[in-house]
Amino acid sequence: MEAGRVTDRYSLDRKIGQGGSGAVWLGRDDVLGRTVALKQVGYPPGSVDVDLIRAEREARLAARVNHPNVVAVFDLVEAEAGYWLVMEYVEGTTLAATIEQRGALSPDYTARVMARVADALAAAHAAGIVHRDVKPSNILLGDEDTVKLTDFGIARAVADASLTQTGLVTGSPAYLSPEVASGRSATPASDVWSLGATMFHALAGKPPYDIGDNVMGAMYRIVNEDPPRLRTAGWLGPLLEMTMTRDPASRPAMAEVRDYLRAPATSRETQRMPVVPPPPAPPANPPTTATPIAPPPEPAPDPAPVAPARRADGRDRRAGLVAAIGGGAVALLVLVAAFLLLGNNGDDTPAAQTGGGASTGGGAATSSSPPSSSDETTAPPPTAAELEGFAQSYLQTASKDPAAGFDQLTPAYQQRSPQYQEFWGSVSGVKVLDITADPSNMRVTYTYSYHLKGRGAEKHTDQVTLYLVRKGDQILIADATSSPA
Repeated sequence: MEAGRVTDRYSLDRKIGQGGSGAVWLGRDDVLGRTVALKQVGYPPGSVDVDLIRAEREARLAARVNHPNVVAVFDLVEAEAGYWLVMEYVEGTTLAATIEQRGALSPDYTARVMARVADALAAAHAAGIVHRDVKPSNILLGDEDTVKLTDFGIARAVADASLTQTGLVTGSPAYLSPEVASGRSATPASDVWSLGATMFHALAGKPPYDIGDNVMGAMYRIVNEDPPRLRTAGWLGPLLEMTMTRDPASRPAMAEVRDYLRAPATSRETQRMPVVPPPPAPPANPPTTATPIAPPPEPAPDPAPVAPARRADGRDRRAGLVAAIGGGAVALLVLVAAFLLLGNNGDDTPAAQTGGGASTGGGAATSSSPPSSSDETTAPPPTAAELEGFAQSYLQTASKDPAAGFDQLTPAYQQRSPQYQEFWGSVSGVKVLDITADPSNMRVTYTYSYHLKGRGAEKHTDQVTLYLVRKGDQILIADATSSPA
């Protein structure tokens, strides 16, 4: 379809996306003078009525979830070419595209995004609505730190009659909960699993299940095998295990997931998103249908690698928070003959990653404990100018001679950085944009830009804090935090 009009009110500019249920266009509401997104409702042969009902339901349910982190639906109109959903336009990208571009994301950044998605889903659950298709491509990342959950096309109110045909599963396979994959109806606990699977994808740089062409095999693994675990999840590890546990009753409620994700942001020094308030005190009588998450302790600085190396030991600082994993094997046969009512074959399949997540803005966090005293000396701290000079020199060294840069890490940090040389060997064009030092705490924070080989002229910009120690006459890097700038 060429650019044109949808009724007398809406004009079309260009196609900006393609979902399982139809194309999405950038357009304009000529009456109110605002930019909008218009989704054309697809009409597969023999399913026109189902598509129309689904579009009407998406408009109705999205309107019920009036939340700043949910894409608003303004209108549902009929034109010659069919029906169109008129929605809020969010300029930016998706979480799926961000992961594809940058690789695995840091726990801190992932938490800040997921907290907002969890808040939106908690509001939906409070309104009696289950989303049923939570995944990275349905999370929009816009300007000014905007995070929006979209596509309530297969969402379902608890009181609604289901559109799912017998033996047909709705949702994207890699993020389906075991109960939905086995043919049961989705519940709020199913959204909790899907949020956990989305968090897994962000932290690992790939979905928890490799679907490929073997959909039935993947569904069987989801239903019958223990969920995959991620050693590089950092402080999000316990939450990841609790959301991705096979027993729905053992998963936390979405509001508890949100509160856990919010808590650590109150003490982070490098924030891309605004600091959110600390979570409220837990209720005296927690729900019996979900396992509550104990609020995490006040965290120490949560360094991530200078280059986003993954932790070798995979442990995190919240050892006291034990994941409550539901026991008992699920002995159900997969009941699905097809896995997606919308014709979507799982648009979050793994894309080519850069070094298994070796993008400076996307590495998994390393140990949050302070540098070992064995690496420190009692010598007076260097001046701010010396620390800034060290950081600038280090960046140039690491990008031009990764082996020499690796030598500037403490032995303990070297062990936690197995992908260091792989990452820095792909970096070029390093430029320091801003730098400040804190000599009393032996740390230096800088913002820098760089290019990655094979990515053309695309520029990346990250903010990094180095945690330094002095060993004799040498300054070494004991740890670091990193986040996109």
